[in-house]
Amino acid sequence: MKFLLDILLLLPLLIVCSLESFVKLFIPKRRKSVTGEIVLITGAGHGIGRLTAYEFAKLKSKLVLWDINKHGLEETAAKCKGLGAKVHTFVVDCSNREDIYSSAKKVKAEIGDVSILVNNAGVVYTSDLFATQDPQIEKTFEVNVLAHFWTTKAFLPAMTKNNHGHIVTVASAAGHVSVPFLLAYCLGPTLEPEEVVNRLMHGILTEQKMIFIPSSIAFLTTLERILPERFLAVLKRKISVKFDAVIGYKMKAQ
Repeated sequence: MKFLLDILLLLPLLIVCSLESFVKLFIPKRRKSVTGEIVLITGAGHGIGRLTAYEFAKLKSKLVLWDINKHGLEETAAKCKGLGAKVHTFVVDCSNREDIYSSAKKVKAEIGDVSILVNNAGVVYTSDLFATQDPQIEKTFEVNVLAHFWTTKAFLPAMTKNNHGHIVTVASAAGHVSVPFLLAYCLGPTLEPEEVVNRLMHGILTEQKMIFIPSSIAFLTTLERILPERFLAVLKRKISVKFDAVIGYKMKAQ
């Protein structure tokens, strides 16, 4: 009885918060300035990490770029410097906790407190359960999950002390909606990297809590919780992602 009473007492607050959120839908969100901010991006040697670095470089942020690929890292840094940004590069293995911690110490000592951390580094193996090697599963969790804990532990204390900071986690939406043959890692619909980065930057600069790319994924995650399982199975076959996957240690075009 007390539980029901507590719920009823929260209803006025729910109504007020819902109305507030509805009104905010029609008010353009102001973009914050990131000029001079120390921005650390993991996995900056290629793909989304590289394009994100370019966007922060255009906004005159001070960049700290991490990647295990030295050549890719240098290419990204050169372009960012051409855009007028100050750039510092570190070859870091994000699957190695001690490498992350030691590199973080160097960043704090040589450059300063990171105010924006973009956890972007990730690995993916397209295979079913039996074709996925144990070390591949371990590597996926080390880079895609555990590394986020280590980087956050390294840089969050300074953000808290300064009462200023922003941590961004880049992850697959298929962590909410599963995709066949991506057992250890879930991959969302095929998207252009530029589209992803544009939405990512907008989310960062307007300080959104979470964004889904494409936006339809947010709707699909809600449907998955209310639609019958049998219907969902048919729906997933209709919109399935196609790629080359390792099936029983043999390559098979899907």
